[in-house]
Amino acid sequence: MTQKPMTKTQLVAALAEKTGTDKKSANATLEALAEIVSTEVAAGGAVTLPGLGKFACRARPERMVRNPATGEQMKKPADRVAKVTIAKALKDVINA
Repeated sequence: MTQKPMTKTQLVAALAEKTGTDKKSANATLEALAEIVSTEVAAGGAVTLPGLGKFACRARPERMVRNPATGEQMKKPADRVAKVTIAKALKDVINA
């Protein structure tokens, strides 16, 4: 069941085939979508891609972490991380 993930080239080719456009247009669309989502999430907003999921930014508080090599505990400052919540439609497709 484990297979290699789809590469960007394969994704662009599949997108071009599904939409009936050329690969250059499909690549520009994919890059524009990635830029829009990145900009919005970095600004603290959220973006929902219908049928796929919701991309959002979440703040993590300061916390204690352990270095696995030495076992030393240290304080990690607060930071922000991207969070993806999978849409129900995608869950249903995967579990069907």
